[in-house]
Amino acid sequence: MIRVKICGITNAADARAACEAGANSLGLNFYEQSPRHVSIADAIKIREQVPDGIETVGVFVNLPAAEVVATCTSVGLDAAQLHGDESPRIVAEISRKVRVIKAFRVKADFALDTLELYPDAFAFLLDASQAGQYGGTGHTTDWALARRAAAAHRIILAGGLKPENVAAAIRVVRPWAVDVASGVESKPGKKDYARMREFIQAVRNAEKQLDSPVEKSNVS
Repeated sequence: MIRVKICGITNAADARAACEAGANSLGLNFYEQSPRHVSIADAIKIREQVPDGIETVGVFVNLPAAEVVATCTSVGLDAAQLHGDESPRIVAEISRKVRVIKAFRVKADFALDTLELYPDAFAFLLDASQAGQYGGTGHTTDWALARRAAAAHRIILAGGLKPENVAAAIRVVRPWAVDVASGVESKPGKKDYARMREFIQAVRNAEKQLDSPVEKSNVS
């Protein structure tokens, strides 16, 4: 099953709607410069609304390992998504306490062997690169590069995904999971419930196509 992560949840109502739509995990953004930033107090309230079986992921940018672990513990998060320039040492340190998703902002010259430097990461999130932004750009990632990465690693595809293009992205990349924020919003930090449902349904439809005999015969 291709997992669906709805990122940038800022309130309990949006969290409940994402869960009802069929999300597998929710992302809570602790990066203060993000329009989707949440406080620890608000994150705890959101977490209380998330039913068992749906994971919550904290998004962090260049914070000390101890602070990341403390936030994950106090909120009750299942994983930490490191979206900055964290070193392999920081990833290893955090991963001893909580599962780590290491995010990379993929430029044209991104070297896939960079992923090998982070053996302690549970998964890798590949996002589009835009100067001055740590995710949430609304721009698509290099899908061909992501497909090569997905052949050897647990890849979460992010960057510019929306109901209209996520099926095509899945057919090309065949990721372990997909991640969406701006593509299912009415404005930054406020989810559009209809688009969340459309996005998840598009993922499930694409998944069925991947399992079809015709699609399997086309795999190179």
